[in-house]
Amino acid sequence: MNTLPKNTICLMFDKGAEDAARFYAATFPDSEVREVIRAPGDYPSGQQGDVLVVHFTVCGVVCMGINGGSYFKHSEAFSFQIATEDQEETDRYWNAIVSNGGAESECGWCKDQWGVSWQITPKVLTEALSHPDPEAAGRAFSAMMTMQKIDVAAIEAAVRGD
Repeated sequence: MNTLPKNTICLMFDKGAEDAARFYAATFPDSEVREVIRAPGDYPSGQQGDVLVVHFTVCGVVCMGINGGSYFKHSEAFSFQIATEDQEETDRYWNAIVSNGGAESECGWCKDQWGVSWQITPKVLTEALSHPDPEAAGRAFSAMMTMQKIDVAAIEAAVRGD
């Protein structure tokens, strides 16, 4: 195994850590499953040989998934934020998550089938919200508030005042 950094994002899953990690690795660039560790003995929510821990990366960020049972649930208090270059990339990631058992939410947020929240955020939105003209930023914000998946052209039009 590669040496883990001092700080690693740790996600608790019921039993889906390996499936989630493999999905993330197949969906996002600079992502991979690095190691799968199986339980050396029985534990409260599993048996010897079950997948216990998965070390993986998502867009270069080191993560660890633990199959620890259903006691702890994911919430929007934690999300992966993926900055996208254009509508095509936004659509690709959004559709991958939502069409694989996930769910749409508001303002560029969606949730994967394991309950992990994602923000699929085009860079044009981030730039629009910090626009030096407060009216342009306000129009972009108002437009975003009506969206689920972010529409790049609509954000650009809002900044222009169209």
